[in-house]
Amino acid sequence: MKVAIIGGGAAGMSAASRVKALQPDWEVTVFEKSRWVSHAPCGIPFFVGGAVEKFDDLCAYDIEYFRHERGIDVHTGARVIEVDDGILRVNDGGKETTYEWDKLLFATGSKAIKLGVEGEDLDGIIYVDDIENAERVKMEAAKVDNVVVVGSGYIGVEMADAITRLGKNVTVIEVMERPLPEYDAEIAAIIKSEMEKYVNLRLSERVTAFEGKDRVEKVITNKGEYPCELAIIAVGVVPNTDLAKGLVDLGVKRAIKTNSRMETSRENIYAAGDCAESINVVTGKEDWIPLAAPANKMGYVAGVNMAGYEMHYPGSLKSQLTGFKNIEIGKAGLSENEAIRQGYEVVSAFITSRTSARYLPGGLIHLKVVADRKGKLLGLQAVGKDVAMRVYAASALLYKNGDVRDLFFTDFPYYPPVSRVWDPLVVAARNIFRKLGVP
Repeated sequence: MKVAIIGGGAAGMSAASRVKALQPDWEVTVFEKSRWVSHAPCGIPFFVGGAVEKFDDLCAYDIEYFRHERGIDVHTGARVIEVDDGILRVNDGGKETTYEWDKLLFATGSKAIKLGVEGEDLDGIIYVDDIENAERVKMEAAKVDNVVVVGSGYIGVEMADAITRLGKNVTVIEVMERPLPEYDAEIAAIIKSEMEKYVNLRLSERVTAFEGKDRVEKVITNKGEYPCELAIIAVGVVPNTDLAKGLVDLGVKRAIKTNSRMETSRENIYAAGDCAESINVVTGKEDWIPLAAPANKMGYVAGVNMAGYEMHYPGSLKSQLTGFKNIEIGKAGLSENEAIRQGYEVVSAFITSRTSARYLPGGLIHLKVVADRKGKLLGLQAVGKDVAMRVYAASALLYKNGDVRDLFFTDFPYYPPVSRVWDPLVVAARNIFRKLGVP
């Protein structure tokens, strides 16, 4: 049996490894357009900022490990040109070659959204969706003084943090009215306050052009202009489904439509990772959730099913963690705005609490819990200190369709340096009780 996998990132290598483990005699071939596999684009800001010293550390395993230890035929620098029934045409190291397949996985990831403005092709303008751009960003940032980051989603916020750690002047331009626009206003206000201490944060501004002779020198917006020797563009991504169009059905946001076995509309063709849709665990609806943890699990499930076994992917919560300087930022499930757009009648509670007992030094956490009028837990957002442990706890409850009573009665451990007898999650749940009329 010949298994072909397009894409050597998280989903692709998880699937390849699973197939080979379950069917060691099958031929498993991975085609990856870059020079690396099992790479971690999420680590790019930490490499740029100096927390990760060596670029190679961004790859979980090297290529030879997969080739020799797992028996996977990995082709790097191999760009798939065309997919047909049982056939792939590949530009493999500059030479066009044809490969046969019996089972196929699309693990082609996502690609950056372009701004579509004048001058965006100038030298010094870099998109950070590709692992190959990490070294370029770090090298170019070292040579300049003024850096503009366009977009303040997770990558934009983390890149702004990283570049300021290099001692550069950073301007962040965001078209929406707050940073991390997926978060509700109460949480975003705290993130905004922290970011303004370190960067020139320009909200509700839209980039209209870049100017410069051969290299970018200035960014023009609908409200002003800013000096710029390096521009980092992080305005979002879309599913990379160019190869799949016309071959399999597309679904949410033009991601590849899949079932819980990661099967597409065509027999023996699967999809996993950022190019594929999945189920949102909270809403129960098809969604597109391009994050690393779901990608790995989707790849695992795809590999199990491609190998002839049975496993189902239940969906994702969109659980996320990030940070800026001294604050952690996290979210699981739906924000209040997202829940309203999904048609829920929403109840929420926003609290600020210490994360340690009052007699010990500690920090503050700002936390928002969202539920519906029946008490079903819909989501959590938090910013401040010790955020990760609260996001983990909420994720587990959301995954099991928990309600506000579950949040209140969960036996969260008490340890004075990092948690309180009445944990902030429990306090928030108690506040929602009052709004629901629970005694």
